[in-house]
Amino acid sequence: MELYLRVRQACAAGMSQRQAAKAFNISRDTVAKMMTFSVPPGYRRTAEVRRPKLDLFIPIIEGWLEADRSMPRKQRHTAKRVFDRLRDECGFTGGYTIIKDYIRERERRSQEVFVPLAHPPGHAQADFGEAMVRIGGVEQKAHFFVLDLPHSDACYVRAYPAAVAEAWVDGHIHAFAFFGAVPQSIVYDNDRCLVAKILPDGTRKRAALFSGFLSHYLIRDRYGRPGKGNDKGNVEGLVGYCRRNFMVPLPEFASWEAFNLWLEEQCRKRQQDVLRGESETIGARLQRDLAVMRPLPIAPFDACDQDSGRVSSQCLVRYKTNDYSVPVAYGHQDVWIRAYVHDVVIGCRGEVIARHPRCWDRDEVVFDPIHYLPLLEQKINALDQAAPLQGWELPEEFATLRRLMEARMNRHGRREYVQVLRLLETFDL
Repeated sequence: MELYLRVRQACAAGMSQRQAAKAFNISRDTVAKMMTFSVPPGYRRTAEVRRPKLDLFIPIIEGWLEADRSMPRKQRHTAKRVFDRLRDECGFTGGYTIIKDYIRERERRSQEVFVPLAHPPGHAQADFGEAMVRIGGVEQKAHFFVLDLPHSDACYVRAYPAAVAEAWVDGHIHAFAFFGAVPQSIVYDNDRCLVAKILPDGTRKRAALFSGFLSHYLIRDRYGRPGKGNDKGNVEGLVGYCRRNFMVPLPEFASWEAFNLWLEEQCRKRQQDVLRGESETIGARLQRDLAVMRPLPIAPFDACDQDSGRVSSQCLVRYKTNDYSVPVAYGHQDVWIRAYVHDVVIGCRGEVIARHPRCWDRDEVVFDPIHYLPLLEQKINALDQAAPLQGWELPEEFATLRRLMEARMNRHGRREYVQVLRLLETFDL
């Protein structure tokens, strides 16, 4: 540019182009170009690129690549594979580089472009992410719910042992309580917990629990295209942000509740941040979101999966492949089931008869030993082999009591011991 400036200034002062070429030791064509353009125009191609060795094979390449669109993503042609096939099957004599450049340019032309979106206040996006955590000393996968308000970039994050429908709804309920208001609309993907079926006209048939949740909070649900995460790009990016910033290093907490309280605190701290391109903090912009969001209803929605069952002859009720015990008095009766994220509640008619921590494994049996004590009092010979009592951790004093009772009353001492245990039906330990 410095030479460019000096040549143009010299010619403007009266020096001829011939004299300028001699004075600056450059060609007269270069001087003429400098006088034509105020800045260097760069290289300009005057003719279309010719690829005589490749042009005859382009229809073949296009046919292969078009057929790839119906193949699994990991079984499609690479540039190297195209080159090998052209050379071995079609007699191609060109080099690999020209094939690689053609396919790279073709991929660039076919890449999707996007419309920048505006985000008015009061609307939200929701999604689930995954990360490894250590809860109660056990390393396991956490499924964390994220609700994002794109206008302000405020967020709420809550972790669960599984991304089931109850977790989706429970996450929303806690998010609404966190913000103190309900968004006007929320954008989702087409998760099976939410969408039972996509109908031919593009409308969604919602899952029963999710439909009841939307009715309770009067939320307008919107959905992205199947497989297109960019339709809710804000929350997709926020899922990655939470994983990188809240889950590194590996979170370690005594319980899920302690972990979720810590995540809420991180969401509050983040509201003090000023993001790139913004002049206000997230918290200041959040006020505009809250101003147009709806107030919370009087009572929260009951985030549970509802089912029914029948008590087996072993006083067990099956829910989602796992069996949960109920008191023996309800054997062979019909019961209702309310499955929450962390609890399973079982009732008969209008009465709750059992409550258990929810089991997320498969084909497990969850016992409450107290449920079987009335039956063991009658079938006392089963006391030592009773599966519900295996692993029941009682204070050492109970073992001492049983030993003394059996020493005094032999077989009747075991029945007296079970009668003592039955006091736990009424009193705490």
